[in-house]
Amino acid sequence: MAQRSENATIAGSSSDSDENGGPVFQTIISNTHHQNSNRRRSGSLSRTISRQLSRQATKETYRDPNLDVDSLPYRTLSENANFQEFTTEHASGTIKGPVVVDPSGKEKHYDLVTFTPGDPENPKNWSKACKWYITMVVAVTCFVVAFTSSVVTADFIGVEETFNVSEEVALLTVTVFVIGFGVGPVVFAPLSEIYGRKIIYASTLLIAVIFIIPCAVAKNIGTLIVFRALGGIAFSAPMTLVGGTLADMWRPEERGVPMAAFSAAPFIGPAIGPLIGGYLSDAAGWRWLYWIQLIFAFVVWVLITFTVPETYAPIILARRAKKMRKETGNENHVTEQDLDLRPFSERLMIFLIRPLQLLFGELIVFLISLYMSVLYGMLYMFFVAFPIVYQGGKGWSAGSTGLMFIPLAIGVVASAAFSPLVNKHYLKVTARFNGKPPAEYRLIPMMCSCWFIPIGLLIFAWTSYPHVHWIGPAIGGFPVGFGFIFLYNSANNYLVDSYQHQAASALAAKTFLRSFWGAAVVLFTEQMYAGCGYQWASMILFFMALACCGIPFLFWKYGAKIREKSKYAYAGDDDDQTKAGSPSDEENQIASEKEIVPPVASGPVP
Repeated sequence: MAQRSENATIAGSSSDSDENGGPVFQTIISNTHHQNSNRRRSGSLSRTISRQLSRQATKETYRDPNLDVDSLPYRTLSENANFQEFTTEHASGTIKGPVVVDPSGKEKHYDLVTFTPGDPENPKNWSKACKWYITMVVAVTCFVVAFTSSVVTADFIGVEETFNVSEEVALLTVTVFVIGFGVGPVVFAPLSEIYGRKIIYASTLLIAVIFIIPCAVAKNIGTLIVFRALGGIAFSAPMTLVGGTLADMWRPEERGVPMAAFSAAPFIGPAIGPLIGGYLSDAAGWRWLYWIQLIFAFVVWVLITFTVPETYAPIILARRAKKMRKETGNENHVTEQDLDLRPFSERLMIFLIRPLQLLFGELIVFLISLYMSVLYGMLYMFFVAFPIVYQGGKGWSAGSTGLMFIPLAIGVVASAAFSPLVNKHYLKVTARFNGKPPAEYRLIPMMCSCWFIPIGLLIFAWTSYPHVHWIGPAIGGFPVGFGFIFLYNSANNYLVDSYQHQAASALAAKTFLRSFWGAAVVLFTEQMYAGCGYQWASMILFFMALACCGIPFLFWKYGAKIREKSKYAYAGDDDDQTKAGSPSDEENQIASEKEIVPPVASGPVP
């Protein structure tokens, strides 16, 4: 986390609402104010679920300049949490904590344990070599998880013949796995805040490894489907935690390239899965599609369990506080988590309810989630469409068909390579607006790259005739892959900037809808291509993608007004020098601005 002013603290929970509908995160001017707040609480360390799930307005008026999606791990601490211990280094190793009044009226003064300057236990002070090693391990883990979701698409026929089931039933092995991606984070996100990242990585990956074995040796289709569903839930944890792990180690200004490397993994994995799976199933049968998952998953489990340390600052500091209490006998050395952590059941309810409130009550969240769901669905529809075009239309083998995903993967890598350049452009925009650009400036990459998706689909559609050269549909995959990361990162960043400390729930809403749509589309892709023909089935996707291109332009023009009327969106622009108007209004002020303030870096978001 970036260093902040010693006198200012950010307090709150992304899922809490103030009793009077005030901002969820409050700016507490001093520790004295913080202590007085705790006195008024009279020892109460949590609010009721009904108040947290209130539909009263929670519009943000304070803009946290260091906030991005990866800065949200502390979102379930209490309203008055003092984040200085996690975000700053102090020579004494402690700062004055809250004054808690017990039921008898006695005050207890606490000291919050912090990192010291240059502290070797602070992940942000680790060597570049160490941080890059951990970055690559978690990125490879993310790749493996994405790989396991798609590798089985290489040979549905083998499953159909072995268990004597229809293609729709065989496709459920993908559907239930992807649904697990949407369900798992609801539990694993709050668990990681209580127990840390490493134990969640290690335990869920081990469970996922174990659940692959019944799939590989399954004697009936029921066993295969059930354990694929459980495996999807277990595998969702790494996808949930990787972005936060990188934010634990890299400062905002350093985060661009590591985030670009991570952002590519979830898209390269699905593209490479059919390539490897095609040749493997041709040579050894469909069961080896699961054995290869087992091998890859076991390798990354070993790497994470035995070579990657804990990176989550609250857990590292909690261990230090426990050690200090033991060595000194002073029980006043604590962390905010020791004092203000609310019951897990309470936090779980927030994770379950708040995303649904945002999804169906906020136009920005709904349309951005819809757009990302369409893209995610297209990615998984390709896993069915490519075999239809190449195996069904051209008579190719599964292995040769897998090669046609290479242009898609190259497009993803190319867009990841350009991501740092996009980040640099945003930093210039940030400087022009004194560090507080309207959220709509996050839409610029989306407005530019949204056209690549329909272009790729148009090429794929009208070159998919059996008599047309094979390179045509393959080339169509490149612009689709190139557009994915720009759209995905831009959408995530826009949600984060629009909803600030409600962003965790906004992103959860997007993941929920995206996962369920991605799971559903594979079930009807075969019928759609059979009924409409190769060309017009792909044209349906083209028109969907083309229609979605209007979404970023809609919010570019009306996004600020929508946020003004929203119950949850950030509207602090009204109080800033950069008024919460349309981006075009802001541009009129740029010429008169003479003083440029250094920007706050914000890397691409997974």
